[in-house]
Amino acid sequence: MSKTLSVDVHHVTRVEGHGNIRVRARDGVVEQVQWQVPEAPRFFEAMVRGRSWEEIQIVACRICGICSFAHSLASIKAVEAAMGVEVSEQTDKLRILAYGGEQLESHVLHVGYLVAPDLLGVKSVVPLASTHPDVVKTVIRAHRLGNEWMEMLGGRRTHPVSFRVGGFGRLPSEDELRSLQDRLRKAVPDLKRIAEVLLSLADRIPAFERETEYIALVHPKEYTFYHGEIGSTDMGGELVGIQEFESVVNEYVSPQSTAKWTRWHRDSYAVGALARFKLNAAKLRPLAAQTARMFGLSPDCTNPYMNSIAQVVEAVEVVEAGIEQIDDLLTRGIRPERPRVVPRAGTGVGCVEAPRGILFHKYSFDSNGICTGANICIPTNQNHANIQKDFEALVPRILDRTEDEIRLMLEMLVRAYDPCISCSTHFLRVEFV
Repeated sequence: MSKTLSVDVHHVTRVEGHGNIRVRARDGVVEQVQWQVPEAPRFFEAMVRGRSWEEIQIVACRICGICSFAHSLASIKAVEAAMGVEVSEQTDKLRILAYGGEQLESHVLHVGYLVAPDLLGVKSVVPLASTHPDVVKTVIRAHRLGNEWMEMLGGRRTHPVSFRVGGFGRLPSEDELRSLQDRLRKAVPDLKRIAEVLLSLADRIPAFERETEYIALVHPKEYTFYHGEIGSTDMGGELVGIQEFESVVNEYVSPQSTAKWTRWHRDSYAVGALARFKLNAAKLRPLAAQTARMFGLSPDCTNPYMNSIAQVVEAVEVVEAGIEQIDDLLTRGIRPERPRVVPRAGTGVGCVEAPRGILFHKYSFDSNGICTGANICIPTNQNHANIQKDFEALVPRILDRTEDEIRLMLEMLVRAYDPCISCSTHFLRVEFV
């Protein structure tokens, strides 16, 4: 093969943040393949130091405008662990219900607005409003539902104001819950329609498989986004407590990235919807499991492009779960609560499954409840090394394609991970001259 190739993408579009792709091949030999993260670093771990425990969630939720519920709940769980606060069963159930709204909103946004254009051969979702108006309207309805679900339980749809350490600042009424439940039931046909459209385009999803490690929360009784311990496809069912997450992520510095990278049993691992599916598929509710079967998606899948399909399955799962959760809450009745927190010295870890993968927050406090240290490990910073390894495996296999085809396949691969690149940039190298 005499292929000579030069690919430079600055920056990948339809993702959050700035990431570059650089590929060089000469005479059929790959000389360079890089997934680069050049974005300016952000210093949220430094921002929370010196602040009261009461302010942590207010700052942490602003790490991301897309995953603000994930950062809010992970930070609150970490503060509660440090302060020895136990929340009521009602608070726990309402938080899990609220979190379903973010999963739905984020997954529909990604699949409907960012991935679908690739499968339909256009540059953005805008042309689809003319060529596929009914499908676009269906996506908009599902996306709006996710946003309004979040708003009802979080106080607003981004940077929530209702969540509190120990409880809620405002509880939903039973009428609000009934209204939400009715909308969730009506959303099921929309999600089926989205799945059917994607199924009709499934032959355009690249057929690329690469063995890697997959990591996600695992719970013995449910397909979890909120509770559980850390599981890995490389550990044969053995689990690690979230308090030990630093021994799992093993963050390190990559010279091509302002985000730290991670590794555990291999040179890289993957987090996100596909990882959750691989470790928890047996616990899916009936309609979500049926959706997975539509696509032939099984726990054996090692195609990173199928992460988007796993997101569709999860969108169905959280709607099914939400309907059940509201039944449970209404049966129990919503009761007023008054959270009480007494500050104390301690360290706590909070963990949730953000839409993009497992998220860790860790905070230490002095006896007055002032934060003395923080460590936040973002899903996308856990995926960077895996994207790089996917590139290294994929490029040699597709060198016989045109440069435009190669560029598109690499961009689609990045988009499949649904990266939140800005959130992941937590490193700065300073060189004094």
